[in-house]
Amino acid sequence: MAVLSTVTPAQCWYIYLLRCRDNSLYTGISLDPQRRCQEHNHHAARASRYVWSRRPATLVWQRNVASHSLALKLEYHLKRLSKTAKEALLINEVHWQQLQAQIETAP
Repeated sequence: MAVLSTVTPAQCWYIYLLRCRDNSLYTGISLDPQRRCQEHNHHAARASRYVWSRRPATLVWQRNVASHSLALKLEYHLKRLSKTAKEALLINEVHWQQLQAQIETAP
């Protein structure tokens, strides 16, 4: 019998980027990005098709966010950024802070 995990308000959500074998970047959210990266690499049933076909993937960036809702909003926006913009997030914290502030203040 499978046990479903429940999320408590005290748990911290993360947004993360994985670098795949072909040098592409994958954006996702998770309570535990390192565990999620392992799932993408080793458990086909739990991996995204995108990452599974480009294994191995490496966790290259993660940031904690205030809530699941905010994590989903940030993921939506990050997935629409160009690869160049995502690479800028990896090297410059200011880009991340600007994006997060923009999303948090949006109606």
